[in-house]
Amino acid sequence: MARHPIAMASGIMPEATPVQLVECAAWAGFDYGGMWVEPAGWTPATTRSVRRALAATGLPLLDVEVVWIKPGPPDPDHRRIVDIGMELGAHNVLCVSSDPDAGATRDKLAALIDHAQGGIRINLEFGLFTEVRTIHQASAILREIGSPAGGLLIDALHWTRSGGTLADVRAVPVGWLGYCQLCDAPMPGADPADPDAILMEAIDGRVPLGQGQLSIGGLLDALPDGLPVAIEERSRLLRETFPDLKARAAQLLRTSREWMAGRHGQI
Repeated sequence: MARHPIAMASGIMPEATPVQLVECAAWAGFDYGGMWVEPAGWTPATTRSVRRALAATGLPLLDVEVVWIKPGPPDPDHRRIVDIGMELGAHNVLCVSSDPDAGATRDKLAALIDHAQGGIRINLEFGLFTEVRTIHQASAILREIGSPAGGLLIDALHWTRSGGTLADVRAVPVGWLGYCQLCDAPMPGADPADPDAILMEAIDGRVPLGQGQLSIGGLLDALPDGLPVAIEERSRLLRETFPDLKARAAQLLRTSREWMAGRHGQI
């Protein structure tokens, strides 16, 4: 099996600056970085400093996040996040939706895809913390849009808690898959009927690969060989145990690589 390139998801260090996200991922040895974009505080100077850090380290960006679609008219900041992602050479934009109108979500997502003009993939992530709760709902929206530049992002935790199956994953068109997000977690974990518990688990309760009971091995096997994997181990324990950002990045890479090597002889 081809080795899956590994990215450091930006959520593992929410206190980091954009440049620190690049430097820590590169220092630890990740194949890709991830970037959190807060439009209110992001300036042209931020873009220049991040581009310098990317050039200095040679680190490519797997994604920028997060475009959060909400009820009402389209948010101009969403196009700005897409533009920033393209300026930084990122491969993907992560989108979620809390708009209960599926048609409105579809139209707003389609507009972002059109805006990107194929310069970056626009990925819809599903989960019980959003209004696009399942892989089936996300797939229906993407089928209606029908664009090759649209993507489906599968997060192992959200896929599990929303009742997803390996058959669901295998049914996803390969052209929709630009990357996935992998983590582990205890079972049964958060109550799917408790939105607050689901959100808190997603932010604070994930564990290293192989240290929980999610079917992450089966999930990875159901995905295309070589698909990039963003390690989305958002964890209060990880943050508190490794307050130093570089040490945290190194620990994340070590546990992730060890699990992958134990399964498929990857390095």
